[in-house]
Amino acid sequence: MLGSYIIFGVFALLSWIVSSRLQSKFKKYSKIRIPNGMTGRDIAEKMLRDNGIYDVKVISTPGQLTDHYNPVNKTVNLSEGVYESCSVSAAAVAAHECGHAVQHATAYAPLTMRSKLVPVVSFASNWMQWVLLAGILLVNSFPQLLLAGIILFAVTTLFSFITLPVEINASSRALAWLSNAGITNYETNEPAKDALKSAAYTYVVAALGSLATLVYYILIYLGRRD
Repeated sequence: MLGSYIIFGVFALLSWIVSSRLQSKFKKYSKIRIPNGMTGRDIAEKMLRDNGIYDVKVISTPGQLTDHYNPVNKTVNLSEGVYESCSVSAAAVAAHECGHAVQHATAYAPLTMRSKLVPVVSFASNWMQWVLLAGILLVNSFPQLLLAGIILFAVTTLFSFITLPVEINASSRALAWLSNAGITNYETNEPAKDALKSAAYTYVVAALGSLATLVYYILIYLGRRD
């Protein structure tokens, strides 16, 4: 288990660094106003309308960086600091979350695949740590248990990697729309791009950390199954 703790520690540190940089950049860009003074709510509602989406509501949700799109009840949930803000960071976040709504409306394949995996990932997340722990303790007498844990962990790793194109595509849609709709200009487009790029790094680190841990468990299984 020591190896898994080392891997976890390394990627936890990387995640903390990326998260700190993300918060720093969002704080920085939250002080830069967009030219037309639209709030995050205004931007989200306009992007939805421009894409012909009228059945999605834009609502405020408590917390910081808690923004998300909920495909179940079709809501774009914007954190309090984004909902009423006229900043570049708020514009970027609001447009990004609406990018997910556009993906949903157009049946974007990776998003559809990720949505179908949610129940399976929920089950795997609840059980994999216990199964992996028991599997490592009993690897010499009952290696099949560790294999079952590896399969559960592989599902969550797959989910992490499917999330990458979903997030990157949502950001691409957001940046293209912000520019084409005249929300951002030559001065504010780059900060918006930088903010979304920093957010994407958090998903990259999470996916790589999950993959590294999965490989570690596979090596334990291959090395001790006999």
